Amino acid sequence: MDKSPSPEMIAAAQAGSEAAYQELLASYGPRLYGFFLRSTGNSHDAEDLLSEMMVRLVQRLGKYEDRGWFDQWLFRIAGNLLRDRFRRQKVRPAVGSLQATDRAGRELADKLPSAGEPVGAGLELAEESERLTEALAKLDEKTRSVILLRHFGQLSFKQIAEIEGCPLGTALARAHRGLATLREKMVESEKRCN
Repeated sequence: MDKSPSPEMIAAAQAGSEAAYQELLASYGPRLYGFFLRSTGNSHDAEDLLSEMMVRLVQRLGKYEDRGWFDQWLFRIAGNLLRDRFRRQKVRPAVGSLQATDRAGRELADKLPSAGEPVGAGLELAEESERLTEALAKLDEKTRSVILLRHFGQLSFKQIAEIEGCPLGTALARAHRGLATLREKMVESEKRCN
């Protein structure tokens, strides 16, 4: 979604309009699911977190004051939900992979569109995805969060800075350093594979 929902839609959802609430879910559901999937590495956990997120949205939507920051507000709740889950589980967050499966047991990589690619292209994509997953897992939590919010939450750096409670320059620096580290780790991993 390129823009935040209209103030009218938010007001309608706050007033109890089922249609407005469903429109919010349709707009943000895929982005939130992608964020949760990439953060946990497990489609079942991502679905559970998305369900929990929707419950929290219902509980907290009435308290939201529309200042044009709906994306930041929503993804802050999502980030807090993830941190709470990881604290309860006392585990380091896994970083999702295209090797994850859906409810039917199909690999997510199999759902990617194919344009007549060579047979080995899928394997190469899976290997590259696995290297990316491993590299993301090696980043510190704050850096990984910035990268996931940017690339899977599709948020601007200004929005990410607001969610993370840090200056814009800090969010930009974390993303810059994180992407440089990812590139480094990916090159190292590729060298080991060859």
